[in-house]
Amino acid sequence: MECKFNGGSGETDMDVRLASQVIPKKGSFKYLGSVIHGDGEIDEDVMHGIRVGWMKWRLTSSILCDKKVPLELKGKFYRAVARPTILYGAECWPVKNSHIQKMKVAEMRMLRWMCGHTRLDKVRNEDIRVKVGMVPMEDKMGEARLRWFEHVRMMSLDAPVRRCERLALMGMRKGRIRPKKYWGEVIRQDMRWV
Repeated sequence: MECKFNGGSGETDMDVRLASQVIPKKGSFKYLGSVIHGDGEIDEDVMHGIRVGWMKWRLTSSILCDKKVPLELKGKFYRAVARPTILYGAECWPVKNSHIQKMKVAEMRMLRWMCGHTRLDKVRNEDIRVKVGMVPMEDKMGEARLRWFEHVRMMSLDAPVRRCERLALMGMRKGRIRPKKYWGEVIRQDMRWV
């Protein structure tokens, strides 16, 4: 395998070759169930988690929508089946408020459906959460991030994850646009509430 740098204007445009064949660039790839983007965005990952959560919810809807099953039991079942699929990999996401909002909306639709309510019934989200014994989505995401952060901190400084923490981002332009949100910033926000 050979890497060739093109361009002389300071940009590092790299061709990766295997023998004489140029391997095309990809903007994203899937690794261990997560979609990794070159630009650092996680929109596709969030939407994938929501879609998979809906698939699991539909598979179990015979139990979750059964009026004979108590709401507390439905809540336990939902917490064991649907919510973990939505939150899979979320401990490593640099989430924005828009991502949290999309996940909250999807979860509330599922919970309302479980309770047999529609939005026209004008039942508050907090009341539905109390009925099924559910804490807000952002609290569970914060818990997962802090649990993963503690796990990473226990690793040796030579572990690949710890080495990635020490990487300095070179060539990042500073301008009028808002800088991207990184995992470390999200962890610092979570630590404020502990």
